[in-house]
Amino acid sequence: MTMTTMTAMVVGSMVGAGVFSLPSRFAQETGVAGALVAWAIAGTGMLMLAFVFQTLAVRRPALDSGVYAYAKAGFGEYLGFFAAVGYWASACVGNVTYWVLIMSTIGAIWPALGEGNTLLATALSTVGLWAFFLLIRRGVKEAAAINRIVTVAKVVPILVFVVLALSYLKPHVFAENFAGADYAGSLFHQVRGTMLVTVFTFLGVEGASVYSRHAKRREDVGRATVLGFLSVFAVFASVTIVSYGLLPMAQISELRQPSMAGVLESAVGTWGKVFVSVGLIVSVLGAYLAWTLMAAEVLFVAAKDDDMPRFLRRATKADVPVPALLMTTLLSQLVLIVTLFSDDAFNFALELTSALTLIPFLLAAAYAVRIAWAPGSEAVRGGIRVRELAVAALATLYTAFLIYSAGLKYVLVSFIIYAPATVLFVMARREQGRRLFSGRELVILAVAVAGAVMGVIALSLGWISI
Repeated sequence: MTMTTMTAMVVGSMVGAGVFSLPSRFAQETGVAGALVAWAIAGTGMLMLAFVFQTLAVRRPALDSGVYAYAKAGFGEYLGFFAAVGYWASACVGNVTYWVLIMSTIGAIWPALGEGNTLLATALSTVGLWAFFLLIRRGVKEAAAINRIVTVAKVVPILVFVVLALSYLKPHVFAENFAGADYAGSLFHQVRGTMLVTVFTFLGVEGASVYSRHAKRREDVGRATVLGFLSVFAVFASVTIVSYGLLPMAQISELRQPSMAGVLESAVGTWGKVFVSVGLIVSVLGAYLAWTLMAAEVLFVAAKDDDMPRFLRRATKADVPVPALLMTTLLSQLVLIVTLFSDDAFNFALELTSALTLIPFLLAAAYAVRIAWAPGSEAVRGGIRVRELAVAALATLYTAFLIYSAGLKYVLVSFIIYAPATVLFVMARREQGRRLFSGRELVILAVAVAGAVMGVIALSLGWISI
């Protein structure tokens, strides 16, 4: 796989449902000032993570499937397993946001679909879910050509939106939205409230490292990661900021998803809404393909490393890991059913997707700190150590702040997924005739189970809701 192909894959996986929801998601939490601060923090933090993945790809070329492999190398098999499960589950939940957003988009003209979480919408999403499973199973493995075409097709509407929004921007509206509405709270509260949204939009920045085993040169993995990130950061920030110049913040916050369509409609009329909606459907379907492949890849590589049961390492002659693909589709189906009981299906799935990635990202960043800090590290040569240590430390602090921003709710819901998934870890250990858990791993298991139990209790008693 060439660097151009890998960069297109990173951009293709990052530009998905999140960008089309940005105007209302930001307006629900913050004004222009808070948005600028939030993007500055998110951009800097995610750039540090991009540099971390670039560094690790070069320093540890033998490690494939990026996020999972780095966590395992740095902190042991069980935490590596957790990173694999978290990253895989986040991709599966993220795929559900795509179907919810598609149905919500069509729901604007077909009310029976509501905002994507009605019974009919779930049934149609289920059909799409399994149609993609059959398509990929036939041999659409990397789909590089399709991914490049879809990436262009979905970036164009976003760029057109930014240009048109700038053309119709109303300075007085932008000024009124600068400090934020009364409901937004303090600047710190505004920034904290948008952190999970920014994580969701940047998911995919690690995409090249997930496919590192296919790279022609290891250096291309890191370069594709950084180029992909820089290519979309300005676009994401622009979509958010220019929207504040078209409508009052309170009105933007009430727009149905995809809110970008409603913002453009206010400026140019109905054709703008249709234009964005069509772009969204193309974007989401392309991102869904990319993320389904990445999710299956994580399970497949983990199974090849004996950290998942052996049945997940099976693949067809076309190199399609069908059992891993099936597991991915089944989890997405389960989450899709759960959205029927959610008050706000899209936002719940979006924020859970972001929360599930935080532990894998934190472990990868912490591993980079260990490499740079280790005595005799190859990073010392040429005075590089201080720079790499600083970058890794900033990435670690950023991901720790994201976990704090996510709050207890999503941490507990994440444990509800992590703890039962340990069954797969036990299956793998038994297949190898090994001791199931070491003393340290038992402590981690106890924390996960306790968190899952607390999460179930909190949900059942209504202390937290979805």
